[in-house]
Amino acid sequence: MEPIWNDKSDLDLKSGKYVKIWQGPQHPGVTGNMSLEILLEGDEIMECKTHVGYLHRGFEKLMERRKYIKCFPIVCRICVPEPDTNEYLFSAAVEDLAGIEIPERAKWLRAMNLEMARLGSTIMGLGGQAGAFGLGTVGQWSVAHRDLILDLFEELTGARIYHMYMLPGGVRHEPPAGFEDRLEKILVKTEKIIYDIDKVMFNNYVFKSRAVGLGVIPKEWIKPFGITGTTARASGVKYDIRKDDPYLIYDQLDFEVNVGSAGDVYGRTELRKREVLLSVDLLRQILKKMPRTGSVRTRIPDILHWKIPAGETYVKAESGRGEYGYYMVSDGSEYPRRVHVRGASYTHAMALLEKLSVGITNADVFGLMVSLQTCPPEIER
Repeated sequence: MEPIWNDKSDLDLKSGKYVKIWQGPQHPGVTGNMSLEILLEGDEIMECKTHVGYLHRGFEKLMERRKYIKCFPIVCRICVPEPDTNEYLFSAAVEDLAGIEIPERAKWLRAMNLEMARLGSTIMGLGGQAGAFGLGTVGQWSVAHRDLILDLFEELTGARIYHMYMLPGGVRHEPPAGFEDRLEKILVKTEKIIYDIDKVMFNNYVFKSRAVGLGVIPKEWIKPFGITGTTARASGVKYDIRKDDPYLIYDQLDFEVNVGSAGDVYGRTELRKREVLLSVDLLRQILKKMPRTGSVRTRIPDILHWKIPAGETYVKAESGRGEYGYYMVSDGSEYPRRVHVRGASYTHAMALLEKLSVGITNADVFGLMVSLQTCPPEIER
């Protein structure tokens, strides 16, 4: 079905054939501070327009006016459920420009940090997907389990949400005594909660009937729309930066890339369930292979008067939502000349959501939106 929104939409509304409604930014089904302007014929969506601008904005511009180390409280807020990817990429970009090599143990600790963040974010996403279709129990389970992961982050970093553990040169400090054993206990609990979610959610008739066939993304859309991550892999594209362009220590880990074929909401959600189990496996490999001794941080110049050599770089990583990239330019001063953040939500939550919404019912738009892993701050950066 082709969109019918045009300059004469007011006449269409007056005819009584169509109804325009706004959903968001304050709506439990909208995944963050953005709004959907929807044109309905009955309960069927004829057109969907996304609107942003309800959130704090200008992260990239703010970084041009702060010294490098003072950008960390900014980058963490570009995606609250998984801030650690921003920490890593900002640090990696600075290190690349400055020619800094971080210690081996720091690389393993960074990878552990990133997989813990992916674990908490993806589990919460499964709960959000269930909640969008009325399965509130799974949503409560997932948020409660994420709190256990946040407990570990609080032990490791002193903070639950914005961790600021990775910084140029490595990581801030060693994990506390007994941390690895407590992490393993959470991994066991994660396997148990995924088993329960599988029974209650993926074998649920209501969830299947609403998610199967909804929001199908054909494989040929992947490149034109710039679709990445699990959203692309669920449509049959076998690409994961951790495997295809490895960073940190991912080339030393043994794993296969999860891939699907259906490309619908059910397929994307089922693949993310497998991503949780993959993160559990990767964390266990990290705990087993990580060096037990060695420095966790390379000495760097005075961070308040650190002039990064002039140049430009682009670094990327596989976040829970897809490819995440930082393009950074230095003019040789104490301040970044330009920082551009590439998050998956900019494509997934706007162009793709608007196209996939046409022809579905109003009740299903939130389940579709959650399946695209929308994080609005990535758009308003």
